[in-house]
Amino acid sequence: MTWKPDVTVAAIVENDGRFLMVEEHVGHRLVINQPAGHLEVNESFTNAVVRETLEETAWTFVPDALTGIYLWQHPERNVSFLRITFCGTVTHHHPDRPLDHGIKRALWLSREELEQKQSQLRSPMVTRCVDDYLAGSRYPMSALTHLAAVKVFPT
Repeated sequence: MTWKPDVTVAAIVENDGRFLMVEEHVGHRLVINQPAGHLEVNESFTNAVVRETLEETAWTFVPDALTGIYLWQHPERNVSFLRITFCGTVTHHHPDRPLDHGIKRALWLSREELEQKQSQLRSPMVTRCVDDYLAGSRYPMSALTHLAAVKVFPT
C-alpha cells in the first residue's frame, strides 16, 4: 500500500495574547483552525504559508521561524497530514479582500478560548502548535530547503 500524507502549512500569529484563527466550513461542521492549507506544486513552504494566510484571513504574513513539523492521522478517515508550522507577524490587513471558499471569518482567540472551543477545533494540531509556540519552540527558517526542479540524469 502506498502512503501519501497531505502536506500542509500553517501560521501561528500572536498579538496581545490572542492568536489569528479562521472559522471554516469543513463537511457539515464549522471548525476553528490556524490559517493553513495545502502545499501546491512547485511552491516553497514559506510561499505557501504566506499565500494561505492571505487567502484565508486577508492579512499579510511574514514568517520568522519554524515552530514545528507535525504528523497527524485522522481517526475516522484514511488520511494523514504532514504540517509544517511557522510563527511570525502580520503586517497589513486587506479588509476588502474576499476570503477563500469555505472560510467564514478570521478571528483572534486566546489560548483559553481555544481550550473552551476544543470540540470545534479542526484537529489536535491546532492547540499543539499554539502550545509549542508558547513553550518557545523556534527553529531557524534555514532548516527548510526548497530545491528547484533539476533534471536528474541516470548514472
